[in-house]
Amino acid sequence: MVVQSHAERGEADVKVVFRTDASRQIGTGHVVRCLALAGELRARGLESYFVCRMHPGNMITAIRQRGYDVMELPAGPAPLQPAPAAGGSQSAHAGWLGCDWRSDAEQTLRAMSAIKPDMLVIDHYAIDIRWEEVLRPHVRRMVVIDDLADRRHECDFLLDQNWFGDDMSRRYQGMIPDHCVTMLGPRYALLKPEYATLRAHMPPRDGEVGRVLVFMGGSDLTNETGKVMDALAQPRLAHLLVDVVVGVNHPDPQGITHKAAARPAIHVYSGLPSLAGWMARADLMISAGGSTSWERMCLGLPAVVISIAANQTATNVAMQAAGYIDFLGESTQVSAQIIADAIGRCLQDPERLRQMSRRCQDLVPGTGAERVCDFVLG
Repeated sequence: MVVQSHAERGEADVKVVFRTDASRQIGTGHVVRCLALAGELRARGLESYFVCRMHPGNMITAIRQRGYDVMELPAGPAPLQPAPAAGGSQSAHAGWLGCDWRSDAEQTLRAMSAIKPDMLVIDHYAIDIRWEEVLRPHVRRMVVIDDLADRRHECDFLLDQNWFGDDMSRRYQGMIPDHCVTMLGPRYALLKPEYATLRAHMPPRDGEVGRVLVFMGGSDLTNETGKVMDALAQPRLAHLLVDVVVGVNHPDPQGITHKAAARPAIHVYSGLPSLAGWMARADLMISAGGSTSWERMCLGLPAVVISIAANQTATNVAMQAAGYIDFLGESTQVSAQIIADAIGRCLQDPERLRQMSRRCQDLVPGTGAERVCDFVLG
């Protein structure tokens, strides 16, 4: 297949469709990083469209507020549950589509038929090679964004922005076509341009902790935010200024507000379009191990990290071993006391935090969206 570059076709003629979803179970990270890529494409004069299913907790309104057209697919049964993998090709998260893969592929094809896109970007744990082969004849280029390396893909480009140490280069062997170009690691992390801009103007961090930022993801179904707030309520940590950001799908925002009222020097925010400003002024972050990690690391913000989903654990273990984060484990194994003790250790070791900050910024330069566009449009 001969693929023309965007320059040969003319930038204004290139149309891109994103197939991605958000929900209370899926979270919001897939949509957030697709929006970052769509923003860079827009800056280069390309039109982007989204195809999203109307799951409970979707981000369709937020996508439209950023000026993108969204083609809606009907909601499936709730709650969404992962399905067992079969034969090595079906995603372990197949249930997250809300329907069978063939129906989703056919609905997506109908939704984008009037657009006739040049490029299809897929960011969905429930989509694999079978779905992609149905759409393959209808687009010039197919881009897959993945983190799991647990299923086969049919694509021209594959992006995995996570970090797994020496294992990164081998993760997708046998799962993608020979012609597929891989973009692996956090230098390709899809961040909004404001992170690189802030980074350029920030002085080096001194490792002293006076202000803590708490964000446990867009959903936080098990309310890890509340657990962290209980840790920060301990008298030995009462002097810290605390900013708590509640995700759009948090199950108990009123409970968080109630906890905040019992502790001085704490502020609760929700519905923020970006965490960049709050990360810039914080000295330490208590966070989940998802895609927010790359935003934080770009700004050199040290962190105590808790996995709120099993698919976050492998990369967090690798980053802990390399000194990038203080990883406490999966949420079911982490108590408020464990979190408080970890924060206490950070307060007593500013040199460790300074080293962590430098390492993080070396790993995540913040220009990933530009790098990805250079590849997929070149």
